[in-house]
Amino acid sequence: MAQGGLTWLQILRLALVQTGLGAMVVLTTSTMNRVMVVELAFPAIVPGALVGIHYALQLTRPLFGHGSDGGRRRTPFIVAGLAVLGLGAVAASGATALMQHHPTAGILAAILAFAAIGVGVGAAGTNLLTLVATHVAADRRGPAATLIWMMMIFGFVVTTAVAGKVLDPYSPERLIAVTAAVCGIAFLVALAGLAGIERPARENEGRGASAPKPPFRRALEEVWREAETRRFTIFVVVSMLAYAGQDLILEPFAGIVFSMTPGETTGLSSAQHGGTFLGMLLVAALSPILAPRMRNVLTRLSVAGCLASALALAMLAASGLVPGFLPIGVLVFALGLGNGVFAVAAIGKMMALAREGERGREGVRMGVWGAAQAISFGAGGFLGTVAVDLAGQVIGPGGGAYGVVFAVEALLFLVSAKLVTTTVRQHSRAPGESEETRSSNEVVPA
Repeated sequence: MAQGGLTWLQILRLALVQTGLGAMVVLTTSTMNRVMVVELAFPAIVPGALVGIHYALQLTRPLFGHGSDGGRRRTPFIVAGLAVLGLGAVAASGATALMQHHPTAGILAAILAFAAIGVGVGAAGTNLLTLVATHVAADRRGPAATLIWMMMIFGFVVTTAVAGKVLDPYSPERLIAVTAAVCGIAFLVALAGLAGIERPARENEGRGASAPKPPFRRALEEVWREAETRRFTIFVVVSMLAYAGQDLILEPFAGIVFSMTPGETTGLSSAQHGGTFLGMLLVAALSPILAPRMRNVLTRLSVAGCLASALALAMLAASGLVPGFLPIGVLVFALGLGNGVFAVAAIGKMMALAREGERGREGVRMGVWGAAQAISFGAGGFLGTVAVDLAGQVIGPGGGAYGVVFAVEALLFLVSAKLVTTTVRQHSRAPGESEETRSSNEVVPA
């Protein structure tokens, strides 16, 4: 066990909590989104707006992080958040079923359900990542962050793969049953992962954790005055906008252009998340090998991930115009692979920066970055659906409209590649930088 930190077994247990969180969320952003667009024939803007509500409610992340700063335990916030998230996901499946017979009532119910999902993700996700940042020793923080993110992707992969098989033949009742089963299992797994971890970690950490906590507004102002926090927040907003743009349109694209069933498109989502998982594994394995031979490994791999994602999106855009010129499963897997390589850059830097600056503000910092990510994900998903609808009005519905949006996303990834380089270069020149933070820019955790 690292001095004053969690053991690898405890870190793995916390990663299982993130797996449960991902399993609860993924059906709402993939399968239910597709059902609304294809089976119920709603415009893509409807699920886009609902998921936008989910992300908008995550603007409460800094508040949840502040609530557990200053010596309070983070476990109750995580458990309560997971419970609200699970209930919201089940309610969202019921609302989707209701839309088939009572569209207005179903949409109103879905608004409440997705609001609950946003609050639950904000409370659980922020405090889980902050718990890792504050309770894991410095030499293990980067690998722990990578493991936790990969386990969330693992939750996506397993859930979408299994759900894709049991959802066919589709029925509203089957969707509700599958969602309830997934959320129940995920919640129990998360509880088992959390049990007994935080108390011994606090005892190891010492007396510094009980520092007095300022009012939320003052704590937020103090954190925002930190130059590194502001720079990283801007990076998160721009880069994650590119990352999330295809989130809500990929499955409807496959259903409309390639005539895939709900189970098949859910399996396609599993292939994408599998690619993301493999991309993270590759970066974690290659970075220790490349680090002695190459400067700024993190920067180079981040740029490579952005460029790979841009190329995959450009080819998806072409497949919308000429369906079948390349297997869509291969293209989606390649997109996930590029996304996975890119995402590891943000993970390592975020965990290193969380403990920079004033102590006792880790939860607020993580909340600010989580809120920035939520804004980008929500805006990216929503704007993607709006763009599909608008392009469909101009050039006609179908693969061409989706191709336009994929092409724009590819351009955003090219911009993000430049931004990654600029952000890391600025950070490497920052005066007074800690050695721990500088090292996070040079080597991706294995």
